[in-house]
This record gives sequence, C-alpha cells and structure tokens, in this order.
Amino acid sequence: MLNLDERYHSYLEGKKRLRIDGNEEKVKAYGYYDDGSSIVGHYLTTENYQLYYNMDGAFERKEILEKVAV
Repeated sequence: MLNLDERYHSYLEGKKRLRIDGNEEKVKAYGYYDDGSSIVGHYLTTENYQLYYNMDGAFERKEILEKVAV
C-alpha cells in the first residue's frame, strides 16, 4: 500500500503544488477510497479538482469541484 503521507504531506504546506492542465493547484487533502468492501485507490483534493488514482498510483480520473457560494 502506498504511504500517502510520505508522498503528499509536503504538498499540504503550500510550498509545492501540482500542475494540472497547465495550472498550479494547491493540495487540500488526500486519502484512500473504497468500493464498499476494500480499498481500491487514493484521491487528492486540490482547490478545483478531485483526482483519483488506483492502488498502483496510476491516474484514473479527474472531477471538477463545484464552487459553493457563501
């Protein structure tokens, strides 16, 4: 299993950013996701996207986060 803290914790401090479609994104959160019975991958939440990766670390999909009006 991937050690997500080792891989992504430095991004939470804000000094490092992900480049997505040419734009730099700050990582807000990361964790594992499951299919209801077992862990199937991990996710990263940035300012504008939710990125999903499988257990091998290969990219699966990207979802745009909705902006919430205050």
